[in-house]
Amino acid sequence: MAASNYSLKVNRDLLDPNFESYRLSLDPLPTYTVELDAAVAEVKLKDSQYTLEHMRAFAMYNHLHTDPWYEDSVYFVDSRGRLLNLTVTLDTALGKPREVFHLTSDPGLCAEQLCASLSFTSATWAALSDGAGMLYLLRTGRRGEAALNKWESLYTESLGEPFTILHSVSHVQAGLHSIELLLLRVLPDPDDTKGGGFCTCLEWTGFREEQRKYGVKKRRVMKGRSVPHYAAVEPQGQGLMVAAEKPFSFTEVDGVALEEPNTDPMETTEPIYFWQQTEEDVTVCVRLPEGTTKDDIRFRLTAERLSVGVQGYCPLLEGQLHAAVDPQASTWIIKDDKSLEVSLQKRSEGPMWVELVVGDRRGEYVVSEEQAALLHQRLSHLTAEDLNTNPDKEHPPCNSQELEDCDVFPEDSSSLMRFDGVTLKPTHIVNLSSHQYLFTVEANPPEMPCLCLRHDVDALLWQPRPDQPNAMWEHVATFSALGYVQASKREKKFSACAPNFSYAALGECLRRVFLYRQPSPVDTVLFNRKLGRQVGQVAKQQVASLDTSEPVLGFQASNERLYVLTSSNLFILKINN
Repeated sequence: MAASNYSLKVNRDLLDPNFESYRLSLDPLPTYTVELDAAVAEVKLKDSQYTLEHMRAFAMYNHLHTDPWYEDSVYFVDSRGRLLNLTVTLDTALGKPREVFHLTSDPGLCAEQLCASLSFTSATWAALSDGAGMLYLLRTGRRGEAALNKWESLYTESLGEPFTILHSVSHVQAGLHSIELLLLRVLPDPDDTKGGGFCTCLEWTGFREEQRKYGVKKRRVMKGRSVPHYAAVEPQGQGLMVAAEKPFSFTEVDGVALEEPNTDPMETTEPIYFWQQTEEDVTVCVRLPEGTTKDDIRFRLTAERLSVGVQGYCPLLEGQLHAAVDPQASTWIIKDDKSLEVSLQKRSEGPMWVELVVGDRRGEYVVSEEQAALLHQRLSHLTAEDLNTNPDKEHPPCNSQELEDCDVFPEDSSSLMRFDGVTLKPTHIVNLSSHQYLFTVEANPPEMPCLCLRHDVDALLWQPRPDQPNAMWEHVATFSALGYVQASKREKKFSACAPNFSYAALGECLRRVFLYRQPSPVDTVLFNRKLGRQVGQVAKQQVASLDTSEPVLGFQASNERLYVLTSSNLFILKINN
């Protein structure tokens, strides 16, 4: 069964069309510091790890891990091989991080060592990698405030090349406890002669308890040309979801290589069509096979559907249009014997389309310089660095940092794919070329992690629903204008939000933290004279500068606190009471 193209359905009730901007607030953020008795286990990239994918996968790794089952409980590995935990109940009575497990291996002996990684599989299990290829399956018992027990390793084994753990789940299958892990490696690829000589491997490994021992029961490997933004296993291990700039496909099952599928002779990695738009019309240029004449063109257009083809070939472009057009006012012409130019007249002038054909990711959207300049002019008011901005100003204050290329998305082939666990074939494909990935958050631990994507200027949170094939991703929350605001932060390293979506936070490489709260009612009556209406809610922006000169290594958010990790300190910012 072929994969179906899927379009993310935005819940309009979660959008705020009247959102104006974030107002800078000078309210202080209480900050507490915990000094570490040993440095965090930070691993620098080697000379052999020189590609952009190495940088994305390992140099930007988040060394701080939050426990989604127990709020305000964070973990990290230090240079002494200790897995440490700090659980906060009272900010003014912070204790020292407590050791819960100690690595038995010496990862420093591995020439290609990576940073240690941790994934919480369930409320009582966790998976730990030492960064040198060793995996630990840990029975943690009930974690939390009163838990003082040490964790017990029930499986310790070397899995070959070093890896990091992206995600893990635990479930009961046929009455037996099963654990599924998703591991990431960046390995040399001799077949890659045009790129950096490396490929990205995702290993989906399953473990099962039999006779009180755990062993590997399945091992599936998929490869791609980019490090995934998002990758997670479904709760019962029935499928896998991957969001990446380049597509992934399964290449190996239990050590046996899969046969490569026959490729369509018309299939190409280059865009099949290019399109651009104004407020009144849409122009599409479709590549044509060599020697195509006017009589060979097969063109059909209705108010809501478009079909472009060439006699003797499958349709080059076919499907439902993003919005209705006027067929009578639309035309097509062959240009330079190489492409078909189609002019579509929008039925409703004004709204800009986010895609041409619903779910089709084979095209490339072209933004003109005039359109980009107009976008910057329209959106420059969305951040304010003045506390009391004047709403009557013709050009209200904007962020002082230059906002260049904020609306250009280089990942034109980015996609979100759901793979079936039995057939190993994609069942759903979402084109993310116009939706920049921002961050991931575990809002409800029994469910898959949410992913945050940019939609126009906003940041939208999407909750995967693998048990709902017709509504696979649900829009559950929105941070108004955050998509545009975060693009202006040139030094941004980490992004996060509270599990209850009450605030979002951006962390720079050094020291500064930006906080963006959801709109809340104001204590006094405010009136916007320019718009002629009363302002009932204000969204606040706050900035904190940490007392450190060390690079930020970890960044996690809970409903009440924000945690920032450096090599020798753990900073705790009190956000909500």
